[in-house]
Amino acid sequence: MKRLEVLAYYFPQYHRDPLNDTLHGKGWTEWDLLRAAKPRYPGHAQPKVPAWGEFDESDPAWATREIDLAAEYGITGFIYDWYWYNGKPFLEGGLERGFLQAPNRERLKFALMWANHDWVHLFPATSNAERPVLMPGATDRASFDQQVEYLLEHYFHQPNYLTLEGAPYFSIYELGTFIAGMGGLEPAREALEHFRARVKAAGFPDLHLNAVVWGVSVLPSEVKLENTEEVVRSLGFSSLTSYVWVHHYAPNTAGFPQGSYREAAQHNYAAWEDYGPRFGLPYHPNVSMGWDSSPRTQQDAPYAQHGYPWHAVLEGNTPQAFGEALERAKEFMERSSMAQPILTLNAWNEWTEGSYLLPDTVNGNAYLEQIQRVFALEPAQVALR
Repeated sequence: MKRLEVLAYYFPQYHRDPLNDTLHGKGWTEWDLLRAAKPRYPGHAQPKVPAWGEFDESDPAWATREIDLAAEYGITGFIYDWYWYNGKPFLEGGLERGFLQAPNRERLKFALMWANHDWVHLFPATSNAERPVLMPGATDRASFDQQVEYLLEHYFHQPNYLTLEGAPYFSIYELGTFIAGMGGLEPAREALEHFRARVKAAGFPDLHLNAVVWGVSVLPSEVKLENTEEVVRSLGFSSLTSYVWVHHYAPNTAGFPQGSYREAAQHNYAAWEDYGPRFGLPYHPNVSMGWDSSPRTQQDAPYAQHGYPWHAVLEGNTPQAFGEALERAKEFMERSSMAQPILTLNAWNEWTEGSYLLPDTVNGNAYLEQIQRVFALEPAQVALR
């Protein structure tokens, strides 16, 4: 029997942050964008309305409710989108003040995906081509070393931090941006070797480095790599995964403003089969609940193709279709040779990208029920037979 981790990405911009107060106004969160969303074409299902209403994820009482809900439906952990700009963390309150202070936190594991992309102004994005960079994602070596110490001090020694064979799991979103910030491939390799050495010195057997890989760029600042396989091998990564289905399927090509969830599924199933053998590393499949980034767009402008977040919407992402994708992922992992299978889900709460497992007023817990149905095991005891 191989143990399976079912890990949902967590986007922590639903609590007040001092920097957001400065950038967008006192008390701003992405609830503001979600609340203002409108239908952009006939039949477009907006706005999305959370069944729990708008809540502060940095409040331990709300984090407690989220943890209980996730665990009861078979999710074993959250992978927090984690940000580090200008030598300090950003949006860390949801994790540090919320999740880690919740009295039931031991019910879920947690890990980090370093979302090291440029932080651009998409809140909302106007219809012109301008996407001002508010904070650059490229990090130099000194700032990276500071980050390593922060990770060790605040997270890796937490008793419910996700480890694989004792090694803390840490994922990097943009390899191209990371390499550019370090000044090239060799300095990037040296920085990760330092990271690994510091983790070992802290008492762990190793560091499990996970690379997010994709074939289709989404964010305007993403740095597309050439020879990605060579880069991943050179940097010593342990495994691969994806963040979201549109990294392997461009919905705008299928008939803007509507894309196909089932077509996106087929493209991603193909990526699952391709990436492991091509890179020679374990590949953890990703299943996305949906995609609709229209809440991040200027609501009083005609909906047209202006680049992210002016994307086509993945239509047809019913709970049943989501369940079928989970079944495919389970089958893929059952025949894999991975000692520690992982399924990543997009996402727990990407409300403004239309990908969330938290209940809304239309579907309730229907998507969570599909997770429970497909894996059909006790919460926190999910395994592959």
